[in-house]
Amino acid sequence: MIGQLTGLLIEQNEADRCIIDVNGVGYVVFTSNRTLARLPRPPEVARVLIETIVREDAILLYGFAESYERDWFRLLTTVQGVGVRMALSILSTLSPDEISTAIMTADKATLTRAPGVGARLAVRILTELSGKVASLSDSIATVVVPEGKDKGSRPQTAQTLSDALLALEGLGFRRVESQPVVAKVIKRLTDEGKGSELDLVIRESLRELAR
Repeated sequence: MIGQLTGLLIEQNEADRCIIDVNGVGYVVFTSNRTLARLPRPPEVARVLIETIVREDAILLYGFAESYERDWFRLLTTVQGVGVRMALSILSTLSPDEISTAIMTADKATLTRAPGVGARLAVRILTELSGKVASLSDSIATVVVPEGKDKGSRPQTAQTLSDALLALEGLGFRRVESQPVVAKVIKRLTDEGKGSELDLVIRESLRELAR
């Protein structure tokens, strides 16, 4: 199994793949648009993390610029109906933080922005991954349900996030631009021990959005 490739990037397809030359062997690596945008221009040395998919008729390599995106690729492909190409399509449309936030807030509309993801598949992703998001430590979802809350209820952080997004929408901000900002603000405030009160989250988010 191949876990990483470091070599000369000799070709870069704007759609979904690149070719990396490692000691004279050219490896075709399928990637998201996000990873392609972070790679250097050919011909330069590039490093990508690899997820190797072995099939009866082929060995396919999927490359990622960061481990967090690879972790989400692995998680998405556990959902029934989400194959490797669909997972890359989702990651090309939405950042890992946006996917995490959408799942935490049960935001089906955000997931359907990805080509090929209809309402039914979006619901399936929300349902099957809602309990798994917390395993990705870099996500806002690392905030667990406080003691005393029912296990079946959503974390308070997710409710604050959802309420803050609605408030910002009322102020004229598009969800696509405010969602990652609010998620980062909540995570920062939590890490700093300041809590995640709604009014504080909104004020801090407005300050970030105004920059």
